[in-house]
Amino acid sequence: MNHKQRGFTLIELMVVLVILGVLFGLVAPNVIGRGDEARVQAAKTDIRTIENALDTYRLHNSHYPSTDQGLEALVSKPSGSPEPNNWRGPYLKQSPKDPWGNEYGYIREGTSYEIISYGADGQAGGSDIDEDISSTDTE
Repeated sequence: MNHKQRGFTLIELMVVLVILGVLFGLVAPNVIGRGDEARVQAAKTDIRTIENALDTYRLHNSHYPSTDQGLEALVSKPSGSPEPNNWRGPYLKQSPKDPWGNEYGYIREGTSYEIISYGADGQAGGSDIDEDISSTDTE
C-alpha cells in the first residue's frame, strides 16, 4: 500500500518561518514607533482647526476669548470679561483634547494667543522625546 502523504515537511516549514522572520525584520522598524509621529501630526492638525474656530470667534466678537475663558468659549457662551456680545457658537462641537487625551492649553496675551499640547506627559516643557506642540511652531 503506497499512500501519498500530504503536508509540509519540517524543512518547508522552517523556510517559511525564515522568510516571515526576514520580512518582519524589514517591515517592523518602519512601522513601530510611528504612533508618536501620527499623534504629533494629529495635534498640529487639531491646533489649526482650533485656530480657525478662534478666528471665527474673533470675527463675531471683535476679540479672542481671555485666558480665563479658555477654549471652552468656543463650545459654550462664556461669561466674564471680555463679554462676547455677538457670540454665534458653538464654534467647536466639544472641548478639544489632544491625541494623548489632555486638554489643550490656551494663553491669550494682548491681541495674540497660543494653543499648546503638552504631549504624552501632559506637563509643560519636555524632552526631545516628549516636546510640547505649540501654535507658534505650526505655522
